[in-house]
Amino acid sequence: MDKVTALDPAVRAGEAAAAAAVAAGETPVASDAPPTDLTAAAFFDVDNTMMVGASIFHFARGLAARKFFTTSDMAGFAWQQIKFRIGGREDKTGIAGHRDTALSFVAGRPVEEVVTLGEEIYDELMADRIWTGTRALAQMHLDAGQRVWLVTATPVELALIIARRLGLTGALGTVAESVDGHYTGRLVGEILHGPAKAHAVRALAATEGLDLRRCAAYSDSVNDVPMLSAVGTAVAVNPDSELRDVAKSHGWQIRDFRTGRRAARIGVPSVLGAGAVAGAVAAGVAYKRR
Repeated sequence: MDKVTALDPAVRAGEAAAAAAVAAGETPVASDAPPTDLTAAAFFDVDNTMMVGASIFHFARGLAARKFFTTSDMAGFAWQQIKFRIGGREDKTGIAGHRDTALSFVAGRPVEEVVTLGEEIYDELMADRIWTGTRALAQMHLDAGQRVWLVTATPVELALIIARRLGLTGALGTVAESVDGHYTGRLVGEILHGPAKAHAVRALAATEGLDLRRCAAYSDSVNDVPMLSAVGTAVAVNPDSELRDVAKSHGWQIRDFRTGRRAARIGVPSVLGAGAVAGAVAAGVAYKRR
């Protein structure tokens, strides 16, 4: 590890995420899949881009039902989820604050236990919250023989579950340190958020031999501008107001699946062609009484 990487938590988080994605391997490709395009890929944010709301909150809601948290924990973080669902914006201060709480309640727990619970909770609370339009965009890349990775602040174990269930290549997520199969309560670097996502995409591209000019990235948040700017084709999906402005100023495509209007037909030449011609439990808790 060089000196810059050692001192920069965002770089370290990105490199750790890329290493975890490579170590996890790729989802097996169907025998009838198109030939793989080895230098082009797509990177999708998860929260409010691939999934309605925040994946970590849905996960935490499932953990809450299993008595992982106190009532005060659940009530406090429920408000954060309400703000996120209404405004569609990430609170940087809130993310940093919730990180410590999230790490505290997984510290000492077996990684295998969290993965098993993640599988159960995905089926219970997340499967029906996938945006059909965004899923179609990801499938478009897969059908073109391109690999597709999720890139998210969500813990990498949960991100990988979501990717597998959607038939995607893999996922880049926040890496929580573990020793002998148990979480230590510390992160490797920091949460995979903002610039850290761009570092992760670049690190994975270097490992996998991707040409970022031929890659595409999708996100709803202005916090992901570093990642969107790292690739040849950037698409704002269900964008917050700031990202919408940035997208317009840069001439990026905008896809919005939140309204009652029928989503615009996906244009393969515009999303895939542009890239080809040009040459990627650590946030909070929510609880809902039944």
